[in-house]
Amino acid sequence: MGVKRTRNPPLTGRKHGASLHSNRRQARGVGPHCDTDAVSNDTAPASLSGHDPALREEATAILRKLVGREDADFHDGQYEAIEALVAGGRRALVVQRTGWGKSAVYFVASLLLRARGAGPTLIISPLLALMRDQVSAAARAGVRAQAINSANATEWGEVMARLDAGEVDVLLVSPERLNNPSFRDTQLPRLVQSMGLLVVDEAHCVSDWGHDFRPDYRRIRELIGQLPQRVPVLATTATANERVVTDIEEQLAVGGTDVFTLRGPLARTSLRLGVLRLPSPRAQLGWLVQHLNELPGSGIVYTLTVSGAEDIAALLSKAGFPVLAYTGRTDPAERERAEQALKDNQVKALVATSALGMGFDKPDLGFVVHVGAPGSPVSYYQQVGRAGRATDTADVLLLPGPEDREIWRYFATASMPDEARAQAVLAALAEAGGALSVPALEVRVNLRRTPLELLLKVLAVDGAVERVAGGWRSTGTPWVYDADRYARVARARLDEQNAMLEYERTTGCRMEFLARSLDDATAAPCGRCDNCAGAWYSGSVDDVAQQTAGAGMDRVGVAIEPRKLYPTGADRLGVPVKGKIPETVQALEGRALARLTDLGWGGRLRTLFEAANATPDAPIEQDLLQACVKVLGQWDWAQRPVGVVSMPSRNRPQLVGSLAAGIAQLGGLRYLGSLEYLGDGPRLGPGGNSVYRFADVRGSLGVPQSWAADLAQAPGPLLLVDDLSDSRWSLTEGARVLREAGAPGVLPLVLGMVG
Repeated sequence: MGVKRTRNPPLTGRKHGASLHSNRRQARGVGPHCDTDAVSNDTAPASLSGHDPALREEATAILRKLVGREDADFHDGQYEAIEALVAGGRRALVVQRTGWGKSAVYFVASLLLRARGAGPTLIISPLLALMRDQVSAAARAGVRAQAINSANATEWGEVMARLDAGEVDVLLVSPERLNNPSFRDTQLPRLVQSMGLLVVDEAHCVSDWGHDFRPDYRRIRELIGQLPQRVPVLATTATANERVVTDIEEQLAVGGTDVFTLRGPLARTSLRLGVLRLPSPRAQLGWLVQHLNELPGSGIVYTLTVSGAEDIAALLSKAGFPVLAYTGRTDPAERERAEQALKDNQVKALVATSALGMGFDKPDLGFVVHVGAPGSPVSYYQQVGRAGRATDTADVLLLPGPEDREIWRYFATASMPDEARAQAVLAALAEAGGALSVPALEVRVNLRRTPLELLLKVLAVDGAVERVAGGWRSTGTPWVYDADRYARVARARLDEQNAMLEYERTTGCRMEFLARSLDDATAAPCGRCDNCAGAWYSGSVDDVAQQTAGAGMDRVGVAIEPRKLYPTGADRLGVPVKGKIPETVQALEGRALARLTDLGWGGRLRTLFEAANATPDAPIEQDLLQACVKVLGQWDWAQRPVGVVSMPSRNRPQLVGSLAAGIAQLGGLRYLGSLEYLGDGPRLGPGGNSVYRFADVRGSLGVPQSWAADLAQAPGPLLLVDDLSDSRWSLTEGARVLREAGAPGVLPLVLGMVG
């Protein structure tokens, strides 16, 4: 089965593993998300396939109504994909650049199938922003679309009622919704039987996110396997190299069904790419301060971390730029408002993490700047593809940083399942004999909430556990750690990181490099990037701009909120406490010099703590000490501390002790000394979940007798000094023993804070 060959060049179908390229001529087509790259003065043939002129005519009429243009016609490949779905009932993969009009394919196909008596289309979409744009685009096109996601939980009943009444053409859900017990057991079986078309949008997530970060994407294979053979399936993406394409095809081909793959050229002629290496983060931010207003229109400044986005947005705002931060930590309603502000050109830029990416559609987005490089050319292509979709030109600039590789390593490994922890979870569920909630599992397995939930999803996809009302339970199905698969993923991630470094260093065409990274056989020099045509950007950063950036980066002091509640389940680990921590033994609000993910001091602290295991412990360096004194000077405490106490440390006793003694000396305070370990002290070390960490440190600290009597005579609070705060339970326990010994208050002070 395949599409009839045409002259320029052939269009063919294939089973997964072969290749298919679209006609290289660009038709005069438009779609809801088309860009100027996809528009030409050429006229498309009346029917590239020649199979069914009437179907082509009907599809074209829908397209013209959809876009509001009587002269509109399909881009090369669009109708072929529609025909494969509607006339052939095929499983199809479409790999086309951003702005090509992939949404037009599934909207037109959906209406054609509905007109033939088929049920609604189910679109699996990864992000809320993407769903919002898809619902809006569908409404403009006369397509009755509804979404079921975490942002509209109060509307689910109404949506399902409309679905049952036949008043929904397209239903959008997240991949996680497929494993929601109510949706999975009640609504999904009805959808499977009535579904007219299944669409997997941003299908590269099957590979890139599905192996670890979004394991529920792997569940799509199971869903496809449940579909009646009559139901066509469409997977779409703009960012897939051959490895990813093969992976997606394997998911689509479940049951031995042929997969029709349509690949077009991926180069974006509207984008002007560049890479600017600057000597320091301070220079990077100085460049933004000096040159942001020189970039065309409004755009996006991408960062690699949440705190980086928040810090840069704060710095630029203080410097007078209308910008907003956009991260996974941003409230959903605030995200939506920020997106609209950018679309309406009310801000110069959103300073964003990858949370703003797929699905965000501003056709005239003028620029994308990255402060720090994503971990692969594929990710970079996807993000820069937000720009220049309906403009002749857009500027794209990468400012790589020295800490990029460190951040890549973290994200590449943080979500990989650990075999020992997986077996511990399975053992805990088996022992329970029924469903356990995530909080209940935390008491039984020393894993933090986020990695525990991720691991449960991985195990669910592998069939070892299932989500039910009340939590998770074991299925009894044996589970084997797929070491080979995770090793392959790790190797692929490393290869892609190295490719990103090559992109930064290449002297050849940058667009050609990106296209070749996506295995685009048509890749050719663009004639526009900084290597093809010379640098289009200024590399200068003047002293004023650097001083402005430096003022933001030199910011010190992050609040440490005191623990006020005992962790749930502590009694199961031998600590018979629950509920609220008495105020009489609580710490007061503390301070950290910086978060490890912060700009400025955060980078310095990351280096310090990374190197701690490889270099000898040493006294604190003077610039760090002076920065901590600055924190003290800005601290708005109710009462000034009268003395200093340090936490005991196995790894950095000189660092912690010298920090405490130095602060005492410079502040004219008495340094009482260090708390001491009782017995063997804590055994687990940092990390782990809250309840295990609490149980480990509880009862592990004591006040030395040599100065215990002085505490009751203290006329004010004490500073409790440590190097690093993670869970805050060590500081909480230190505060408890000091308060019980008579200290009137405890103010924690640490160098670094995780998170």
